[in-house]
Amino acid sequence: MARPTTAAAGTDVDAITDAVLTASRLLVAVSARSIAAAGDLITLPQFRVLVILHSRGALNHAALAELLNVTPSTTSRMVDRLTAVGMVARQNSPSSRREILIELTDEGARVVRLVTNRRRREIAKIVAKMPEHARHGLVEVLTAFTEAGSEPSVDATVDGIWG
Repeated sequence: MARPTTAAAGTDVDAITDAVLTASRLLVAVSARSIAAAGDLITLPQFRVLVILHSRGALNHAALAELLNVTPSTTSRMVDRLTAVGMVARQNSPSSRREILIELTDEGARVVRLVTNRRRREIAKIVAKMPEHARHGLVEVLTAFTEAGSEPSVDATVDGIWG
């Protein structure tokens, strides 16, 4: 398949997908390095659990599994591991005695802040290397991309950890 011209590449789904895939490799590498700074306590998927709980508050297993797009049993295993290292806790729901909520502990919130701040610094260095004209429209485009993927905005996070 022939590659579209630069002008056409701006709207071509395949060209955009390739560009996002390439950028995602960089972002995954930044993410892996930032999580490694927190020690060997958590994995990237476990960090995702922490971020979801930080941004949305306490959730039950089913809601957390749905947001992670994994099975409830996978969520349960991740929560078990995160509970063992003190990053999340299980609590009885105040509205239903049969429901258990998973909530972030102070240690889990500390790790989210540590990892996010390190990630923020590394991404800022990368963005600063971009030519100024290439940054034009980036916020709008990335915001639309994250909204299409149902990711909560940074402004919607608890305690403003991203700011």
